[in-house]
Amino acid sequence: MAIKKSLQQQAEEILAQAEKRGVSSNFFFVTTFKRYQVQMQILASLEKAIEENGPTVTKEYVKGRKNLTANPAINEYNKTSTAANGTVATLINIIKTLSESDAKGGKLSQLMASLNESDD
Repeated sequence: MAIKKSLQQQAEEILAQAEKRGVSSNFFFVTTFKRYQVQMQILASLEKAIEENGPTVTKEYVKGRKNLTANPAINEYNKTSTAANGTVATLINIIKTLSESDAKGGKLSQLMASLNESDD
């Protein structure tokens, strides 16, 4: 059975891979990776809410009537997981594109170098 890694351990591994490819300080990578981390925290919180309340919740109307309904956290979880999947695809694309660009010495590589120099 594989050892389950924490989100922090996984994030550190992703950053290590990004550093090997020379994109760990790239603005696009950093901001997208931060967004992905926030999405993962939201998903963990929503998972906890779903575990605690179950797949259905009781909704109470103004006149006191109660109605069993789907847990709204499930819908938000699905939306956030879809967004996180898109974000991770973007991260992979950033890493791949910048790595290939650096290898070829392309314009994107030059642009990123000039952007990184202007931060100093």
